[in-house]
Amino acid sequence: MITIKKTFFRSVLLFFAVCWSVSAQKDYKLWLQYNKVANADLAASYLSTIQGIVSLGNSGTVKIAGAELASGLEEMLGKKFENKAITSGGTIIIGSKESLSFEIRKEIGNFDLINNEGFIIKSISVKNKKHILITGKKDIGVLYGVYSFLRLIQTHQAIKNLNIADAPKTNIRILNHWDNLDRTVERGYAGFSLWNWQKLPDFIDQRYIDYARANASIGINGTVLTNVNANALILTPQYLEKVQALANVFRPYGIKVYLTARFSAPIEIGGLKTADPKDADVAKWWQDKAKEIYKRIPDFGGFLVKANSEGQPGPQNYGRDHVDGANMLADAVAPFGGVIMWRAFVYSEHDANDRAKQAYAEFVPYDGKFRENVIVQVKNGPIDFQPREPFHPIFGAMPKTPLMMEFQITQEYLGFSTHLVFLPKLFQEVLESETYQKGKGTTVAKVIDGTLTSSKLTGIAGVSNIGNDLNWTGHPFAQANWYGFGRLAWNPYLDSETIADEWLRCTFSNDENFIKPIKKMMIESREAVVNYMTPLGLHHIMDTGHHYGPGPWVSNLSRPEWNPVYYHKADKNGIGFDRSKTGTNATAQYAPEVAKIFDSMETCPESDLLWFHHVSWDYKLKNGQTLWNGLALKYQEGVNQVKEMQNIWNKTQKYVDADRFKEVQMLLEIQYKEAKWWRDACLLYFQQYSGKELPAGVEPPKESLDYFKSLKFPFAPGN
Repeated sequence: MITIKKTFFRSVLLFFAVCWSVSAQKDYKLWLQYNKVANADLAASYLSTIQGIVSLGNSGTVKIAGAELASGLEEMLGKKFENKAITSGGTIIIGSKESLSFEIRKEIGNFDLINNEGFIIKSISVKNKKHILITGKKDIGVLYGVYSFLRLIQTHQAIKNLNIADAPKTNIRILNHWDNLDRTVERGYAGFSLWNWQKLPDFIDQRYIDYARANASIGINGTVLTNVNANALILTPQYLEKVQALANVFRPYGIKVYLTARFSAPIEIGGLKTADPKDADVAKWWQDKAKEIYKRIPDFGGFLVKANSEGQPGPQNYGRDHVDGANMLADAVAPFGGVIMWRAFVYSEHDANDRAKQAYAEFVPYDGKFRENVIVQVKNGPIDFQPREPFHPIFGAMPKTPLMMEFQITQEYLGFSTHLVFLPKLFQEVLESETYQKGKGTTVAKVIDGTLTSSKLTGIAGVSNIGNDLNWTGHPFAQANWYGFGRLAWNPYLDSETIADEWLRCTFSNDENFIKPIKKMMIESREAVVNYMTPLGLHHIMDTGHHYGPGPWVSNLSRPEWNPVYYHKADKNGIGFDRSKTGTNATAQYAPEVAKIFDSMETCPESDLLWFHHVSWDYKLKNGQTLWNGLALKYQEGVNQVKEMQNIWNKTQKYVDADRFKEVQMLLEIQYKEAKWWRDACLLYFQQYSGKELPAGVEPPKESLDYFKSLKFPFAPGN
């Protein structure tokens, strides 16, 4: 009897282990699922077009491209594709321009349609035999082309008569990891850091390779391994040896390694008494450090720098300015082709006038004064990655300086990895914003891709949401934000709905009965979180430190601009921050055409109303509701939207594997509870000032304001 029980339980455990393993593998594969094409007619069409693979070139990158193509096709079409001679026809030929014969190159014609990272996918005919050619000027373009071709099959597109030429519109497409050397991740909600510094350089985790593969598949070509709140130890030989090992893994995937430079490193690890950028010994120390790094890593990308912000050291410690600091570092890496990404996220405790104005005031006077290998990295909005912000005014005000967008992929202010929020919708909103730098049509996207200024140095950065969780991002749908960032970094003009469609087909299913409702849910999810957290232009009313949950009452922090009350300014007369010309005049930092719109309550978009204006509780919104009623109804609308997200997801069970279905279902339940928490806590707090009853249609809170104020989260992740 005991033997039978033991055998039975072993069988049960084995069964669950196998099921878990299969499901985990699907989650781990991200959007590179390569699911078998179930439609027999479509599969037959693909098989009639593809007979084999011809790989031209022997570089590590081309070998990776060939292996990816072969394995992807085998998984999706159920057939092993051997290397074949071109004479046999029906082959996919991959190779860079230099590897092609004159006859094949003649079929392409003009390679000027693409840049060095671009690719061409074209149906060609050689000696009356039909082939598909995937090529580029360089090997990395071939790899990007292979991933694009595989995506065509993943999304069930036709592959006959192909003629695709595509290239990235920005130079630097980079993830900023806020990873610390102890493997904690600041604002990370998906476990610990991927980088196991203790085991490096000798132990190369398979996850490093899979990370590089995932990034290459969406065109990301750089990674900053360390937190912007930097630790100088990363620049010591002990750690540089480990960085070198990662760089060797990433190189064939077209990914450069970058590091954050702690400005005080010459003191902390160099034995100097100063870090003054005008000091000759300091400048030489950085020059020597650059030589040391480039000797190990010849394609090292350069440094990302957070200076004189939130307590980080910088040139202002020595009476110098941002130009002095950035240019000194730029000179150190310039001989090796390196760049300096200098962050514009600065605000001072000594200027309580308006935090939103400070970065503009500090950086715009330096326009045109930075070295040509310096790019100023600017957050998408003037405060700090809020659920909604107007675009940062710097994007329309520094035409002589390369500007780099900084988005946050990790959801620091958007419910962490427990909330489903499709961020490409937010990214697109910012990129499409009109700066009027050179009149109408001067969008933020055209500023950062260099269209307006012909800048040779362009870039877009995303603060990573990746950790060592089994599914990489903590929430299955948070993978879409990593994917979407990469696609928009490649092409800032892509539509977020197109991105959602691609990601769903590659990650879950091509069934239209699944795609249509879930795509709609994703597209609307960002607006839902704005509604239940910060509607009508409210911002930065999250709780202290961890930014988890509502905290509009917080008023006791040492710096005024750290307190939510600083931002909403609720009183008996109304709510909102007056940034019009009657207030802090932050609107004047925008082009006159934009300032005019924002400056008037009548023309200011209601989505930004409380960002720019202090508005009476009785003010009539465009729908006829008073501000108080409209605010309360927006909070309720957000809650209702999450409930609808639950209803939509619950109908998809037959299209999704059981584990991922259940995981998202549980997370949506958390999101629903927390949406109600946001609604109740905020409305109870603001009701003290409005003195008005909740309008019909808004559910009354079940707890008191004191209850919500009493909630504490000492171990919230990412803190």
